Amino acid sequence: MNDPVITLDLIQLSVALVPALVTLIILWRWSMNVKNAAYALGRMLLQLLAIGYVLSWIFGASNGALIAIVLLIMASASAWIALRTVPEQRWRLMWAASAGVLLGGGLTLAVVTQLVLALDPWFLPRYMIPLAGMAFANAMTAISLSAERLYAELDHGVGWEHARGTAFQAAMIPVVNSLFAVGLVSLPGMMTGQILSGVSPLVAARYQIMIMCLIFAASGISVAVFLSLCRERDEPEVIADA
Repeated sequence: MNDPVITLDLIQLSVALVPALVTLIILWRWSMNVKNAAYALGRMLLQLLAIGYVLSWIFGASNGALIAIVLLIMASASAWIALRTVPEQRWRLMWAASAGVLLGGGLTLAVVTQLVLALDPWFLPRYMIPLAGMAFANAMTAISLSAERLYAELDHGVGWEHARGTAFQAAMIPVVNSLFAVGLVSLPGMMTGQILSGVSPLVAARYQIMIMCLIFAASGISVAVFLSLCRERDEPEVIADA
């Protein structure tokens, strides 16, 4: 369990891209949207290579104010991306999505980092940044799903209470499925990374339980806040239409 992590050089990394290129060829031959997939793959490469350098700098800075700014940028980006499923409502609902991400993702992140892990200093980057990414990303996905389903239901004349319940359930499907599958079908990224780095599987499992609770709570609370704030703005319109 104390073997060092295998370091990937660029040649080894390029071999990992071969199956991805095969997939692109299949998309091209079957006349699918290969341009979008190729763009997504290229963007992933650039983003991850860039973030490797950025995180190295952030981790070395050890500055609480810098970490707070990074967290705020992450939360804002999450809120904006979450609303791409309802582009016509994007600017109007940005405040609701931002509140959802900050309250749902931020509060659960605070509980995990300050009470469970008791980070010292509070902003310890190698814990704070990855955990914030998990909290905000899952809050983003949940809000995105709930927004799409909410307005689809309202457009079909469904009452607010029923539309809200349907939207909340739809938003929680990926999270609930992951709870069922974790450890049985899949080993999540953080647990896999810890095991590959030599951490005991028992310790890795405890961390993953913490992460799954973080993801579940961040998703549920974020959606609840988002839908509650949407109601304040949209319910009068629904009543008027009825």
